[in-house]
Amino acid sequence: MESKSLNDVIATPSSSPSEFEKNQKHYQEIIATLPHKDGWRPKDPFVEYGGHWWLQPLLEGLLHAQKFFKARPSDFFVCSYPKTGTTWLKALTFAIANRSKFDDSTNPLLKRNPHEFVPYIEIDLPLFPSVDVLKDQGNKLFSTHIPYDLLPESVVNSGCKIVYIWRDPKDTFVSMWTFAHKEKTQQGSLVSLEEAFDKYCQGLSPYGPYLDHVLGYWKAYKANPNQTLFLKYETMRADPLPYVKRLAEFMGYGFTKEEEEENVVEKVVKLCSFETLKNLEANKGEKDREDRPAVYANSAYFRKGKVGDWENYLTPEMVARIDGLMEDKFKGTDFLTSI
Repeated sequence: MESKSLNDVIATPSSSPSEFEKNQKHYQEIIATLPHKDGWRPKDPFVEYGGHWWLQPLLEGLLHAQKFFKARPSDFFVCSYPKTGTTWLKALTFAIANRSKFDDSTNPLLKRNPHEFVPYIEIDLPLFPSVDVLKDQGNKLFSTHIPYDLLPESVVNSGCKIVYIWRDPKDTFVSMWTFAHKEKTQQGSLVSLEEAFDKYCQGLSPYGPYLDHVLGYWKAYKANPNQTLFLKYETMRADPLPYVKRLAEFMGYGFTKEEEEENVVEKVVKLCSFETLKNLEANKGEKDREDRPAVYANSAYFRKGKVGDWENYLTPEMVARIDGLMEDKFKGTDFLTSI
């Protein structure tokens, strides 16, 4: 299936209008009244809404999700900022929740990309409502990059559980920057790394500002740790086993003593590891996801997955700037001493 940008996908009419298409003009009228600023590409301006910056297709999707998505108490949400470990966490939650259905050789993760099994409510729900995972009433796994304070009311009020993963802002930027180069788009060339970094530090990035995004979910976790689990990418990469066990327990799918004795936790960790997923045929070359048009080839989601790759891209001045922003943002909270 040919890769397309979100703008291309939205511009493709369907035979019978979806709920999103019926409402899209209204969303666009709202967006036309909002502040716009230059983005990372000349034809992709950022739009300010709710204290965050959006690309227009994603903002249209947010407005649709806020109006139409109805979370159930039994649903489970993978929440994150882009490029902070989302693909890995989707794989883990799917493998944990479905481990009794498959053996080591039949798990769907071996054949398809993790994003096919945990749909985005601001992308899949509005644009691709007919994909199998959304039509499956038994599916309880959903995902989003939406900031906490803009989540659909039902997500917060239903009592459904949320796991949030965050990552060092320096590696997050580098991963976003390199990932953006792999997008198949007609929206123009990316600005330079230096200009993109300056915008990122100003909060001008998709779903940004990043640190506000993290802080919103941190506050939700502190207010109700029974509903929100807060994870750090770097800590999980260093020693995933205890965090996978903790995640499973939080999801309501805790590993039994017998499973632990049979190394089931280790098998889940290995199946969902960066190295395993990257080397699967489904995630190589220019292969796309099977269920709908894709913005990126599957391989784009597996670059390095390393901690500290920012050292190869950022100057000491850049590092000092972003570290200073982080100190300022979390001053007065226990975030920096608790993580």
